[in-house]
Amino acid sequence: MADDAGRVGRRGRRGPRGRRGSLRLRITAAAVLAVALTLGAFAIVFALVQQAVLADAPRSAASADVDRAVAALAGGSSPAVAVSGDADGALVAVFDSSGRLVATGGDDDLAEHARELAGVTSGSRVSLDGDDFVVEADGAESATTATSTASPSLSPSPSSSPSPVPEPSESSSDDDALDEDDAAEAARDAAEDARDAAEDAAEDAAARAADDAAASSGSDESSDDSADDVQTVTTRWDVVAARSLDEAQAASSASLLTLGVAVPVALLVLGVTTWFVVGRALRPVESMRREVAEVTAANLSHRLADPGGGDEVSRLASTLNGMLDRLDASATAQRRFVGDASHELKTPLATIRQHAEVALLHPDSIDGRALAGTVLGEEARLTSLVQGLLVLARSDEGALGVARRPVDLDDLVLTEAARLRSAAGTGPGVSVDATAVGPARVRGDEGLLGQVVRNLVANASRHARSTVALGLVETPGGRAVLTVDDDGAGVAPEDHVRIFERFVRLDEARDRDAGGSGLGLAIVAEIVRVHGGSVRVETAPLGGARFVVDLPADAA
Repeated sequence: MADDAGRVGRRGRRGPRGRRGSLRLRITAAAVLAVALTLGAFAIVFALVQQAVLADAPRSAASADVDRAVAALAGGSSPAVAVSGDADGALVAVFDSSGRLVATGGDDDLAEHARELAGVTSGSRVSLDGDDFVVEADGAESATTATSTASPSLSPSPSSSPSPVPEPSESSSDDDALDEDDAAEAARDAAEDARDAAEDAAEDAAARAADDAAASSGSDESSDDSADDVQTVTTRWDVVAARSLDEAQAASSASLLTLGVAVPVALLVLGVTTWFVVGRALRPVESMRREVAEVTAANLSHRLADPGGGDEVSRLASTLNGMLDRLDASATAQRRFVGDASHELKTPLATIRQHAEVALLHPDSIDGRALAGTVLGEEARLTSLVQGLLVLARSDEGALGVARRPVDLDDLVLTEAARLRSAAGTGPGVSVDATAVGPARVRGDEGLLGQVVRNLVANASRHARSTVALGLVETPGGRAVLTVDDDGAGVAPEDHVRIFERFVRLDEARDRDAGGSGLGLAIVAEIVRVHGGSVRVETAPLGGARFVVDLPADAA
């Protein structure tokens, strides 16, 4: 059985440490999980946003390629000139209205895939030579003019040849060494130059046509049926530009790889840090647990060491020390209560036993009536003491039953005054003044409230020299105030609180009959408390002690 007890003890000691480890593990796991979910969501959002941002640059470059080619074609440049230029990862293609590939530009390695761009819409993505490309497309129109002279043979005049198309300067063909932004800017400059050249050529052609028309009219004024015919020819082109997404995908892959390495490392660091921090935070708690486990009824005076810092652990230590203080005080009071109760119970029992033994040993020396009177008196004392102890025990357990009903407190006071007068009439006693008793009604237990009045009056009559004065008034604030005065020696100010403790008798030298058991005022304090009132002691106008009971009056 000793081995079993030892194993149980060891399991009990391991239990809290196991729970502490479990708490430590749960906190660490919760922190890592929360951060992992947060970082995971952040990584997904970051990848999507980064992919969109990185893909925007190739799309903008492709759009710039399309705008440059469209501007060049609109300015009268030929398709080959409009798409001229070399840029890595770029492809520009021009298709005529029938979908036939007319010209290509950009990366020479991608030229053979230009036909795959036919019919592709803006914003689409295509795969060329195993790589992904973003595509932008737009339409362009180029217009050419021709002038012819009407004749019977309807043969075109030499001037009806198409107007020359200005060729771009050599500087526009040397842009393959520029980067994407510079190439786009150079292309726009070349398109503007081509547009200006085309406008100049058109103006020159119109001027020559006007001169030819004037010369023809001057040489043959009689020929009214001859006329000049000017024709404009419009050509529709489809321009498609593609830019590689390799750089964007490489940057996105590098970022995802970085996150894939950084996130697990961060989670590992977080888990290790949380594990040690939580363990260090729980270390004082475990120390306090061990100290509290060693506290028993024999050493309730032991107190926990305060770790300091003013944090939750320090407040926990203060709370536990406060609890130990209350337990120590309660145990001390309980031991004192048991000791006092044992002493009080032992005295009447000893008296009864003493008289019984005398009656047995010397039956002729004691009268039976005297023995019966002694036994009955001690029995009454025992009964009163046991009832008082029962009331206090129920009050400590919170089981002091209180029947809440209206009680005329003045009737209880006047009844007790009449009982005291009748007791004084049988022999020398004290006078009772109840002229200050007025009507007052409270809600509570009539039996318990009657015990309050009886204990206070009995206490006053024991210590009064000649007079006991009773008073009762119901205040406008809804309170019923009972006062019990005597003209005795009174109570010292330093004993005003201690007098309501259990088994406290201020005059330790007085005899037991005059002093009572020391429970009466303690019972009064407990009954008044459960009725929501208070009791205190003051100096009476008669010179002795005044006990004041303040109870809530019955509103009904």
